[in-house]
Amino acid sequence: MIVIGGGPGGYAAALYGAGIGLDIGLVERGAIGGTCLNVGCIPAKELLETAHVFRTVRDAAQFGVNSSPPQVDWSVTMTRKQAIIDQLVGGLTSLLKNRKVTLYDGSGSLGADHQVRVQGGESGDVTLTAPAIILATGSLPRTIPGFELDGVFVATSDEVLSLEKLPATAAVIGGGAIGCEFASMMGDLGVDVTVLEALPQILVGCDADAAKVVERSFKKRGITVRTGVMVQGHTPDASGRFTSVAFGDGESIDVEKVVVSVGRRPFADLLGLDGTGARVDERGFVEIDERGRTGEPGVWAVGDLVNTPQLAHVAFAEGMLAIRDILGEDPTPLDHDGTPWCIYCNPEVAFAGHTEESAKAAGFDVVTSSHRFIGNGRAKIVGDTDGIVKVIAERRADGTGGRILGVHMVGPWVTEQLGQGYLAVNWQATVDEVAAFIQPHPTMSELFGETVLSLTGRSLHG
Repeated sequence: MIVIGGGPGGYAAALYGAGIGLDIGLVERGAIGGTCLNVGCIPAKELLETAHVFRTVRDAAQFGVNSSPPQVDWSVTMTRKQAIIDQLVGGLTSLLKNRKVTLYDGSGSLGADHQVRVQGGESGDVTLTAPAIILATGSLPRTIPGFELDGVFVATSDEVLSLEKLPATAAVIGGGAIGCEFASMMGDLGVDVTVLEALPQILVGCDADAAKVVERSFKKRGITVRTGVMVQGHTPDASGRFTSVAFGDGESIDVEKVVVSVGRRPFADLLGLDGTGARVDERGFVEIDERGRTGEPGVWAVGDLVNTPQLAHVAFAEGMLAIRDILGEDPTPLDHDGTPWCIYCNPEVAFAGHTEESAKAAGFDVVTSSHRFIGNGRAKIVGDTDGIVKVIAERRADGTGGRILGVHMVGPWVTEQLGQGYLAVNWQATVDEVAAFIQPHPTMSELFGETVLSLTGRSLHG
């Protein structure tokens, strides 16, 4: 088997398949690990952790721990970030080699008769063939007209993760997951940040109540959020130190850096696909069926290259699904409606399943319950009480909750707490079933149990 692309979808397929005994060649033109490991999930979360440590030191006096006002040595932060990346890339490369995956350095393209041509890398020009091929070339940051990359003022996520120094002021265009993570990180480290979002709500896809918690927290911390505004372009000033971003109805803001965070586009540019039945749609995604099969027999596509949630853990699952399909195991297709989502801004966001709005739109009669972290003992102990847990359930005739349709969390460490909510949604558990389980105390996660319990018509603390 040949895998084109060494990001989460590609390397997961390679590792999983090699562990079963398949003979696999993996083609990658950059560093193993793809966007997630090199210019995505891992470095972004490292910088967010730096912001978390900064907040902890800054606010330590409330615990009786006195220290001088903290200062950020950005060069140390960036060195640490790169060290973590290098360690993980090295470990992943060794793991692939230990499982006898053959690595090819270069760009891979697919032609007729399952021929994969490798070019432009240290492996030289090589033509490979195999009975099964997985396309996993990932995605690139989207850009917008009027904000072309210039190496000075305008940056995407790729460039922000390698900044030599933090700007004093920044405009983040796009209030989605990536934009909110960058806004949160920079704002906590002292940057004057303005988020500009064209839609009426930041974090579209989250439950509206959850998004409001994040927006309130941002504003309380001095991060300006403007929703429902379009951007028109930017104009550098004569000094070369600032640029003026035009938005809304004649408004503008002067900033040192513009961060474009408007999503990512599939990267099928170099795949070729000439003489094959694999097709790319009008948005650039490779078309697949529910098991990842393209229109070319014996060719699958996974990860950001296809029109499914652009998440590393979804790519992992799709890579393994493709392997099981290659082996003829008739695997159950993935249910993307139950996908777990985690956003690492402060406060963190995590959710799975329906929002209240989407559940109603799908025809469900729903009942909801929300509990705030301000009443949670563990949250008070760590001094982090912004946030809520909201559970959406199908309404029974007596007004209590039945099947759990969605779980939405905002607050401290919720990305580590989603597990039981994710399982409840995807196992189609009922409120009564989940409420019967004992929650450990004192923990953040017991707030989920309290919220579910209240949907039975009885509650404990709330």
